[in-house]
Amino acid sequence: MYKKLSEIKIGQNVIIKEFGNDDLFLKLMEMGCIPGEKVTVEQIAPLKDPISITVAGYRLSLRLDEAEHILVEEV
Repeated sequence: MYKKLSEIKIGQNVIIKEFGNDDLFLKLMEMGCIPGEKVTVEQIAPLKDPISITVAGYRLSLRLDEAEHILVEEV
């Protein structure tokens, strides 16, 4: 069963499986968030927005509403 990236805790490793919103698909793909890519949640802001992840060898900050549309599977 897939979870939303916004539900993942700090330090957890996950693999991107699919996107729940086609409007963000191209933007996220350009940032290296492609299906099959391993992601690690590095930091979460005190109010849970934004979150910092490591993907494709670099750190990326995502807004909570963007992270809600990335479906992942725990490693």
